Amino acid sequence: MRWPSRVVISGIGVVSPYGVGREHYWTHVRDGCSGTRRIDEFDPSPYACQVAAPLPPLSIDQAVRIDGDNGDDILRERADSRRYSRASLAGVIAAREAWADAGLHLGEPGAGVIIGTGGGGIELGERQYREFFTDALKRVTPYAIPVSICGMLSSEISMALQLHGISHVLSTGCTSSTDATGYALSLLRAGEADALLCGGVDACVTPGMIYGFSRMRAVSTAFNDCPEQASRPFDRARDGFVLGEGAWMYVLELEERALARGAHVYGVIEGYGSTCDAYHRVQMDPEGVQIVRAMALAMTRAERDPESIGYVNFHGTSTQLNDVIEIKCVRDVFGDHAERLCGSSTKSMVGHPQGASGACGIVTTALALDRGFLPPTINMHDADPACDLDVIPNVGRAVQVEAALCNCLGFGSKNSAVVLARADA
Repeated sequence: MRWPSRVVISGIGVVSPYGVGREHYWTHVRDGCSGTRRIDEFDPSPYACQVAAPLPPLSIDQAVRIDGDNGDDILRERADSRRYSRASLAGVIAAREAWADAGLHLGEPGAGVIIGTGGGGIELGERQYREFFTDALKRVTPYAIPVSICGMLSSEISMALQLHGISHVLSTGCTSSTDATGYALSLLRAGEADALLCGGVDACVTPGMIYGFSRMRAVSTAFNDCPEQASRPFDRARDGFVLGEGAWMYVLELEERALARGAHVYGVIEGYGSTCDAYHRVQMDPEGVQIVRAMALAMTRAERDPESIGYVNFHGTSTQLNDVIEIKCVRDVFGDHAERLCGSSTKSMVGHPQGASGACGIVTTALALDRGFLPPTINMHDADPACDLDVIPNVGRAVQVEAALCNCLGFGSKNSAVVLARADA
């Protein structure tokens, strides 16, 4: 069916491995800059993997002012490092940038928060457990449990924006923020909310996570001496993903509401599809039947023919098996049009930010559509013959496309996809 009004992105905020700010992020991604470095937040030498794309040090003072701020220090008081996880801090900073960018007010009526995360405040929880076992209970904060749970992230954003509408967190693994976007799309179309702060955040570069992923042999270990080359989707030398961190937030609302306020529309969320392979805890079904179905569902619900899609933001994790399967699935769903498609993996630059992956892809794609420039897949030096589509190797392109598909594939056999269109398409 054709919906009477389109759901659009009217504000964007980003905190990434490059630092704070939407434009700062876009400049680095557009220019193909790697955000991967040797881990220095803790000593990584005991681990096989010693590289990641973590957030830089953050301060609540980097959060923008919003119409309605009364000049008090509520945010600063809340942002004590023993009461605020790193994910919450990044999420709040990005959310306030997106809200201000959309021209919305604190306490906006009819507005709420729906975000995705994989680990929530796992960094703070892990740190508190470490202190519990080494410091004989002396330094554990009474906030350790509530601050470390996933559900606290939307609560912190709701409090930071003084929003009294829905405040939900989806945690479905790597597809979390794509699924949050699909949920928000349905609520807005149903008239259940006027505006929703949506997106994803994860901050999981911790000793436990690096050790665990190293034990799984899921992360890159061959590029510890040249970290900026470690994430290399579709390249023959890829040997695992790079764990990333970040917060990518956006305001979703009906188009006429955004235009009436004079907001800039970055793009249109047209369709969402979600499936499950029901196959394995951490591996994709090599046949990819349900991955194909998720992409096809998103395009069907967007009322888009495959030929109208000009760009794919690949999940593209830089793992040997997953990259090959995803390319195969894109070929299956697009047929002959796959030869005319181009696409790229943002993870080649910012690593794999777990539950924030979908939001990262959506923000990157919305900015690409808005600016008429498609970012590259970096570190493509020896293309894998099994990954033989145009993945925009190493240098981005000034290309205007009408619509794009964002893929997100996760642990537990979960698959999701979102179709975005250019605002004037």
